[in-house]
Order: sequence, then C-alpha cells, then structure tokens
Amino acid sequence: MAADILLFIALALALGFKHSYDADHLVAVSNLLTRSKSLRKTSLMSVSWAAGHMITASVITVILFVFRETLLSAFLAHVEFLVAVMLVVIGVLGLLIEFGWFHRHAHEGTEHAHAHLHLFPRFGERRAMFSIGVVHGLASNDELLVLFLASLSVTSLLGLLGGVGVFSVGVVLGMIVFGAGVSYPILRWGSTRVRRAVNVGAAVISIAYATYLFLGFEGINLFPVVPG
Repeated sequence: MAADILLFIALALALGFKHSYDADHLVAVSNLLTRSKSLRKTSLMSVSWAAGHMITASVITVILFVFRETLLSAFLAHVEFLVAVMLVVIGVLGLLIEFGWFHRHAHEGTEHAHAHLHLFPRFGERRAMFSIGVVHGLASNDELLVLFLASLSVTSLLGLLGGVGVFSVGVVLGMIVFGAGVSYPILRWGSTRVRRAVNVGAAVISIAYATYLFLGFEGINLFPVVPG
C-alpha cells in the first residue's frame, strides 16, 4: 500500500514536470519571461503561472472523476482553439510592445518620446502569467488522464486532488527550471539589441504556433505520454 502511494506521488510529480514543457506552454510564457529583470521575478512569474494552471487542472480532475469521459471529449475538443487564440493575442501584443506603444513624456521640463512596455506591466506580469496558466490548465487533459488511470485504486476525490497537488508541484519546478534557463543568459549576456531580437522572436513563434494549431494539427508534445 505504501509502495503504491509512493509510486503514485512519483508519477504525479514526473507528469507535472513533463507537462510544464508542452510546446504551447513554453511558447506562451517565453513572451513574458524574456522580459523579466531578475531570476527572483522569473521564479515568481513561474509560480503565478503554475497557480493558475492548478486551479483549472483541479476542475478538470473533478470532471474526470465525476463524469469520466462522457462530456470530457466534447469539452476538451475546443481547448486547443482557445489556446491558439491566446497565443495569437500574446504574440501580437509582444510585437506591438516592441514596435509600437510610444508615448511622449516630460522629464525635467524636456519633452521627448520613448518606448514603454505598457500592456503587460499595466496588467501585471504575474497576473498575466496567472491568466495564461488558467487557460493552459484546461489543456492538461493528457497527463491528468494518465494520472486518473493510475489512481484507480484511490477511491476518494480528495486523494485524487492530492495527486493533482503533487502534479502541480512538478509543474512549478519544471517552469522554474525553464524560466531560469531562458532568463539567465539574457540577464547575464544580453544587450538591448539581443533582448529585442529574443522578444520579437518569441512573439513571432507564438503566432506561428497558433497558426499551426488553427490549421488543425495536434499540439506538439515534447515528451508524449500514451495512456494505458
């Protein structure tokens, strides 16, 4: 019994870490993480994303537990479209930030024009990451289905939600590792020109991947898991 519980916890943690590296996750969060000013801020943004993800992942788990697959397939069929729309919005906003959104300001009596990253900071990077995580949590059905099948011996919904909690810890760890990997080189060696190129590249990739999803292709899973 104890061995089964430990195996379930290990599976949940591994699936969570793996899930954080789904292509749509990396594409979306990269647009904000590349603008981070410190590793501490990157970590907080990653945790915010994971918190939003955990909320909707928990909802999906309840649906799986209560309704099994009766209405799950019809609902989740539209999730990829929602993710694609979000990626387009993120990409377009990223490009507007880099190539537009100029305002005139007066400083010490002198008026001049300069660029501001208005939109994400105005909404708040952490709140933006939380919102992105909420949408991404809806698309976490593959790993949650594996977790659900592996937990058939867990008879209570509370026990299964505990597994989702461990799953979410894995998601947090995976995203923090990715965030540090993205942010550190830019913070350490990136000039203004390099940062701009990275930001534009992340925005273009976001739009391109959304187009890929709109065309009906399945999302790219870097570490595919086949339930069964």
